[in-house]
Amino acid sequence: MAARGAEHQSTIGMTAAADLVPVVILAAGQSRRMRGRDKLLEPLGGVAILRRQAEAALSLGVPVIVALPPAPHPRHDLLTDLPVERLEVADAAEGLSHSLRAAIAALPEGTAGVMVMLGDLPGIGAPELATVLRARQNVPDAQAWQGATEDGAPGHPILLSSALFPQLADLTGDVGAGPLLRRLPEGARHLVPLPGLRARHDLDTPEDWDTYRAATGL
Repeated sequence: MAARGAEHQSTIGMTAAADLVPVVILAAGQSRRMRGRDKLLEPLGGVAILRRQAEAALSLGVPVIVALPPAPHPRHDLLTDLPVERLEVADAAEGLSHSLRAAIAALPEGTAGVMVMLGDLPGIGAPELATVLRARQNVPDAQAWQGATEDGAPGHPILLSSALFPQLADLTGDVGAGPLLRRLPEGARHLVPLPGLRARHDLDTPEDWDTYRAATGL
């Protein structure tokens, strides 16, 4: 699917939008701590992690939007043959919140919510995404359903109700939806335990990657 600018209204079909919870993958950051390498191009099991994450999201059978730096960029090349919408975020250097705002603006009108995932959490795959998606059905009175470690530390992925979209429009900096989630009243945020530390185990440095590969054999 062709790349789109952040100002573009998503071309995802408007029919049944109210029943859809698209997935947004935030992948427009600069990998500053990788010392010249792009962490989202790093392979795991022979497949770049960004492509692995996109394939996991597609397995849910919902629309997938990937927030990316403007083309040309190698991250686009990983996704050209996948049915995802590539959303170009021109000012991604402004932080994670800027990419999230751009992605929310690209959602179809009337969408019920959005699942937000990061591109650099190798332990988040199709089963974890499905677990968080089911939590929305099991705990319908919440407004946010957030993946957590098995001992309850909040992490990713995060499913956000459309009721929170107006507040997401005001986010700034490189902290994503965290400040908004912490302000929610009791009962509005539901933590969804996932195995081990996978909800928070990101790979930001070459050393992180070396350690993870040594531990997993990937």
